[in-house]
Amino acid sequence: MSVLDATPGGDLQALENELLEAIGAAGDLNALEKVRIAALGKKGRISLLMKSLGTMAPEERKAFGQTVNGLKQRVSDALSARKDHLDAAELAGRLATEQVDISLAVRPGPLREGRIHPVSQVMDEINEIFADLGFSVAEGPDIESDYNNFTALNIPLEHPARQEHDTFYFNEKADGSRRVLRTHMSPVQIRTMLQEKPPLRIIAPGRVYRGDSDQTHTPMFHQVEGLVIDTETHMGHLKWVLEEFCKAIFEVDIVKMRFRASHFPFTEPSMEVDIGYTMVGNEMRIGEGDDWLEILGCGMVHPNVLRNVNLDPEIYQGFAFGVGIDRIAMLKYGMPDLRAFFAADLRWLKHYGFLPLDVPTLAGGLSR
Repeated sequence: MSVLDATPGGDLQALENELLEAIGAAGDLNALEKVRIAALGKKGRISLLMKSLGTMAPEERKAFGQTVNGLKQRVSDALSARKDHLDAAELAGRLATEQVDISLAVRPGPLREGRIHPVSQVMDEINEIFADLGFSVAEGPDIESDYNNFTALNIPLEHPARQEHDTFYFNEKADGSRRVLRTHMSPVQIRTMLQEKPPLRIIAPGRVYRGDSDQTHTPMFHQVEGLVIDTETHMGHLKWVLEEFCKAIFEVDIVKMRFRASHFPFTEPSMEVDIGYTMVGNEMRIGEGDDWLEILGCGMVHPNVLRNVNLDPEIYQGFAFGVGIDRIAMLKYGMPDLRAFFAADLRWLKHYGFLPLDVPTLAGGLSR
């Protein structure tokens, strides 16, 4: 009779012999589990014997219960011993087949194989520099209102920057307004001036969007803009901040700079800033030489902008500047094509990228 078909009653010694034989014959853990269920499961042979105690007279129940409990204990011990044996046999089999070739080189982990994108690295470098100058970092959404992106910045309705060939607009809303993908980081300046009281000293790094694409332009790129607002700021402060920034970011002791008059709707006076450079073979050396390279725009905040954020231009004044982070990365690390920044080419990233632990610090060197 099969253990699986066993029913209560009969010779307990024969049942024990049968169960122990089935346990010893179990060749794997699945077979052993079937024997356990057949013996000790809810409808197992020994379980049914235990249930039959309720039908016996009290004087019979005690003696029979002790006998069945002894049987249950011996079967449980045999099951446990057989399981240990099968576990050990399975482990020995795995150890014999699952071999590791310890002569293979250890694979580098993510800290060695991973790379920080140059844009992220340069953004961290810029944050480090301006934090040392007492600036805090401000943030804002990529999708902006027309007011924050244009109107509050004194950009007239007929300005070319508002045209759809230059700006990405969303569908018109019921009230006739249209939201835009921010074309510069200046909306963050507007939001900050509306939310906080002067004195203000912030930088706003982030992604911006314009309808342009060639070797030095992409529809999405990165800028950092700076803003200082208080009652005493003047052009001398602006010049000093930009000189210190250029010396720190390009890691030179002296940098040649010139300020050229320009026009931006949101600053007055407005200037474009050039830095001196020279070519030595294929290497561009920033801060020396007689050639000039435009690097950023800046100026004193226009009184109309201050009025638009509820600040009195008779009391407050300040300066603002904007720098292309991608352009800084290209100049500093010799990357010729901006389009490669967004091509998701792992070979390019491994060549130009930075190790995760190469955290830029002024003390340790920005680009060590």
